[in-house]
Amino acid sequence: MGAIIKREMSSYFSSPIGYIYLAVFYLFAGFFFYMTTLQAGSTDLRGVFINLFSVLMFLIPILTMRLISEDKRQKTDQALLTAPLTLGGLVFGKFIAAFIIFAMGVAVTLVFAVVVSFFAQPDWAVVLSNMLGLLLLGGALISIGLFISSLTENQVIAAIGSFAALMFLSFIDSIAAAIPISFLSTIVKGFSFYEPYNTLTMGKIGLSPILFFISVALLFNYLTIRVFERRRWS
Repeated sequence: MGAIIKREMSSYFSSPIGYIYLAVFYLFAGFFFYMTTLQAGSTDLRGVFINLFSVLMFLIPILTMRLISEDKRQKTDQALLTAPLTLGGLVFGKFIAAFIIFAMGVAVTLVFAVVVSFFAQPDWAVVLSNMLGLLLLGGALISIGLFISSLTENQVIAAIGSFAALMFLSFIDSIAAAIPISFLSTIVKGFSFYEPYNTLTMGKIGLSPILFFISVALLFNYLTIRVFERRRWS
C-alpha cells in the first residue's frame, strides 16, 4: 500500500492537479477567513468551515477524477490488478494519497487559528472540532469520488459524475424539507451530510456524526474494491 501512496502522491505533483487543488483551496479558505473573521473583528472561525462545505463539492471531483480513471485509460490498471498487493491495499492507498493532499489544504485553517490567537484567545476545542469535521467530511467525499472514478476511464466524466453526486448530497436537506410525507422526509434527511458536519462545526464532538462519515468512507471504498474485483475476473 505504501508504494501506491507514494505513486499517487508523486503523480499529484508531477502534474498541475495537486498545485491547482491546493491553490484554489487556500484561495477560498483565505477569502472566507478575511470576510468572516478578520473583517468582522471576530475570533470565531466557524464561518470559514461552514463556507468550505460548499466549496468542497466543487474541489473534491478535481482531486479524485484521475485516481482510477487515468489508470484505466492508460491500461495500467491491469498491471495493478496483477501486482502482489491486495485490492484493499490498492484502493485504500489511492484513498489515503488523496486524503493527504486534502489534509494539506485543511492544515491552513490551523494557521488561521494561530493568527487569531495573536489578537485574542480562540476556543481551541471548537477549532479542533471544526477541523475534525472538515477532515471527516473530506474523507467521505473523497471515497465517493474515488468510486465514481473507478466506473469510467474518462477523467472529465469522472469529474462531472462526482460533481453531480456531491451537489445532490448538498441539496439533501432541501429535498427532505420539500417532501410532504413526514417519515419519508425523515428517511431522506438521514442521508444529509450537512447535518452531522454542522454539529461538529458547533464544537459538539459526538459519536454519531463521526460514525456517519467513517461509515460512508468505508462503504464507498468497499464498493470501489468490488468494482476492481469484477474487473479482475472479467
